[in-house]
Amino acid sequence: MSSTAATPARSDRPTPPRTGHIDEARAAVLRAANINPRTGLATDYLNHFNEAIMLLEMVPDMPECAEDFLTWTPLSYAEHFWASNFKARDLAIEAYELSDAKVEFDNLTASMTSILTAVGTAMREATQDKTRATLAEQATNWVKPLVAMAGGIINGASEANVEAIMAN
Repeated sequence: MSSTAATPARSDRPTPPRTGHIDEARAAVLRAANINPRTGLATDYLNHFNEAIMLLEMVPDMPECAEDFLTWTPLSYAEHFWASNFKARDLAIEAYELSDAKVEFDNLTASMTSILTAVGTAMREATQDKTRATLAEQATNWVKPLVAMAGGIINGASEANVEAIMAN
């Protein structure tokens, strides 16, 4: 009698270990690519949010920078790396997919994206430069600590370290 159950497909390519259990050779490859081997995350993604912050910080002194901020588009981690010139983008995306910190990190970056998107919507509706400046200042004050927290997650900070970042 033959079995009708499908045999799982096997790949010739070994599956890399989760980021919490990596060998020294893989850790060296990740480090060389500026990817934290413990978390599987790269700080390069934070440049996406730092760009938005930089534009928002200029709005109070140069109201025309609001238009530049309004061109900012939310990008997921993978989208950011696909659109970048990051030399190890495939490795960055693969390490991210295997990251144990991905859920916590994604929740945080979703909050940053939500704030920046909402502020963009409000700025489009604002008719006064002063209103746009106030929105920019508020958004900067909200997003900067979240970027610091995301950096903490990328660098493997403990929950206590993240709380210390938020206290400052």
